[in-house]
Amino acid sequence: MPVPFRNEPFTDFGAEGNQSLFKNALRLVESELGKHYPLIIGGKEMETTTKAISINPSQKDQVIGSLSQAGEEQAEQAIVTAQAVFEHWRYTTFTERARYLFKAATLLRRRKHEFSAWMVYEAGKTWGEADADTAEAIDFMEFYAREAQRLAQPQPLVHIEGEDNELYYVPLGVGVIIPPWNFPLAIMAGMTTAAIVSGNTVVLKPASTTSVIAAKFVQLLIEAGVPSGVVNFIPGAGSEIGDYLVDHPLTRFISFTGSREVGLRINERAAKTAPGQKWMKRVIAEMGGKDAIIVDEGSDLTAAAEAITASAFGFAGQKCSACSRAIIHESVYDEVLTKVIALTRKLKVGSPLLPETNVGPVIDPHAFRKIQDYIKIGRTEGEIVLGGKAEINDGYFIEPTIIAGVSPTSRVSQEEIFGPVVAFTKASSFQEALRYANNTEFGLTGAVFSRNRTHLEQARAVFFAGNLYFNRKCTGALVGVHPFGGFNMSGTDSKAGGRDYLLLFTQAKLVSEKY
Repeated sequence: MPVPFRNEPFTDFGAEGNQSLFKNALRLVESELGKHYPLIIGGKEMETTTKAISINPSQKDQVIGSLSQAGEEQAEQAIVTAQAVFEHWRYTTFTERARYLFKAATLLRRRKHEFSAWMVYEAGKTWGEADADTAEAIDFMEFYAREAQRLAQPQPLVHIEGEDNELYYVPLGVGVIIPPWNFPLAIMAGMTTAAIVSGNTVVLKPASTTSVIAAKFVQLLIEAGVPSGVVNFIPGAGSEIGDYLVDHPLTRFISFTGSREVGLRINERAAKTAPGQKWMKRVIAEMGGKDAIIVDEGSDLTAAAEAITASAFGFAGQKCSACSRAIIHESVYDEVLTKVIALTRKLKVGSPLLPETNVGPVIDPHAFRKIQDYIKIGRTEGEIVLGGKAEINDGYFIEPTIIAGVSPTSRVSQEEIFGPVVAFTKASSFQEALRYANNTEFGLTGAVFSRNRTHLEQARAVFFAGNLYFNRKCTGALVGVHPFGGFNMSGTDSKAGGRDYLLLFTQAKLVSEKY
């Protein structure tokens, strides 16, 4: 049996030796830029006539790599292949499948800086953000491997004389994995390996903007010995193959992380029974948030300001858990706002290749334009007290932006911006702050800063979020420590990185024998 699970430590880049190692990894990745990556179906590389390129969002004329793009023909082949492989993969044991994850985690740990460097180039992540992403990917595989071993053990049942009863978990079938671009290694790896360690086979359609990282991870799984056809890699436009994959009668489940709009479309289409389909499709979805940090009077205002700044502007606010609303008690509103402005002024915006950079680019021109539009809306709904400027020079850079005096019903308080923008709202009481926090259609993360135990207990009961934090930031969930998933339009509350997660990829079977 493996040792008890422990989270992968983050790299201390304050140490000169670690800086040197990471710079070496950046040079290694730079030497590999521009390579081409094929589809992989049934273990075989496949080229198509349609290609797409991935670019560096901080240096938009730099090509990270090119990838063949799947159409419906390749999507069909991937699903049929996955179904054929499932017929024998399903009968492997949890313990056997767990070994593949342990091996993959070990390989990734050895190449930790290399994979992080790929995220610096392809996703625009700063050194620290990329390192945390890779650590989380390792954590997911280590944790899910142990969870698989736990599910393999006899499950407790009430004993009855004269019968032998056993409950065990069997896999679902072929799954479609549609991960996001903002955690291009961690979430993609977690979604994929949770499905396969549970005995399923998958079709992985990576996010278009970060497909090279996904291709590198699939190569790592092959190196770890994962059998051909268990994971089938088909990059392609969602508009071309998304509906086809979801609608296919052999698709048993869809695991999705992304926007509310796409998630609802998947859920709607999956609910329709295709000709020849033998099951109700299962949807596992995480769809974003509009997360708030409440600051009560009498709380640690310095800690609150630090948490707001870190949660709002880490990875340029491109996290579903990011703080996009700061709801502050009126008696301390001005002081907290002043502290956040001061902290934000110290953030360095620039190329993530540099270790001193705090805020890198946003992911692509679509995101750049969308965030700009919201900043314009924010000028009409409040006061831009810091930031607001956007520049396309080498890449897609937007200043961390603070909008003060915002109504809780305004668009910048209600709609997911997914960028470095935070709206400040004043509350006359703690109860009013809670009402403001709950007045969106989302319910992913939230945080409360207070020294008042009554208020904290009230928030524990009333603040409607899947991940609620007291006196700390609302980002940075750790696998095994903070199982992650949200309420309402934030998704199906799947609780990735928790003990319930693998159950979503299995079904329980009871066998009873009478003596």
